[in-house]
Amino acid sequence: MPFSQLAYAQECSINLNYGLIINPKHIRIVEQGQTQVQINNSKQLFIRGREIPLSNEQQQLLNSFSEGIRQQVPEIVSIAIEGADIGLKAVNKVVAGLTGENSAAQQKVQAKFDEIKWRIRARFNQSANNYYIAPQDLNNFDKMFAGEFEQEIEAMISASIGSILEAVGQSMLADNSNNEYGGETRISTYDKRLTSISQGLELDVTERAKALDKKAAHLCQKLTQLDLVEAQLHQAIPALKNYNLIESSN
Repeated sequence: MPFSQLAYAQECSINLNYGLIINPKHIRIVEQGQTQVQINNSKQLFIRGREIPLSNEQQQLLNSFSEGIRQQVPEIVSIAIEGADIGLKAVNKVVAGLTGENSAAQQKVQAKFDEIKWRIRARFNQSANNYYIAPQDLNNFDKMFAGEFEQEIEAMISASIGSILEAVGQSMLADNSNNEYGGETRISTYDKRLTSISQGLELDVTERAKALDKKAAHLCQKLTQLDLVEAQLHQAIPALKNYNLIESSN
């Protein structure tokens, strides 16, 4: 099963047509590494390095748009990371259930997953209140992890399965040396344990995924509303029409 199927897949018919860099003072709309639009302190506008004088009405619209971006982009990142976390914890729980809590195999998996989660977060959240998000289709949040992270996580899952099989094999060998039927008993024990883990895991993942779907649906509504604010901003400041950041098909 591809890792992306372990996470949830809430549809959100919204595209981000440009990259976004956000820090406490600036919002930058970026294309191929070049800043096209910069908003300073939610009230000062630059387009391709040139400041655009603003009326009070234009400033109010720009402020509404800026505040919306500052609220919703961190939420995009949070939901995407939480979606990945569902899959990571599911695999880790299986490993711990079959090899034992704090076993060498479980500790190895936990350490690797902690590292991957830290790197995923660092990819979007460089430091406190500093965010970067690339242009992308938000139809499925888990697609944000396609590429190096998904491949690395799936490689770790494969290694985890190897660790489980190795632990089972060692237990079977140990039992076989003491009991003619130990191997069969151990297989039956692991089979029952795996069934129990799977049932509990399915319930846990389903409940977390449902909760995350609600967050994603709410976020999509907010982004759709922000798209309407952006449309008003384009009407008020025609020079911004060439830089349509949010595209909604809802």
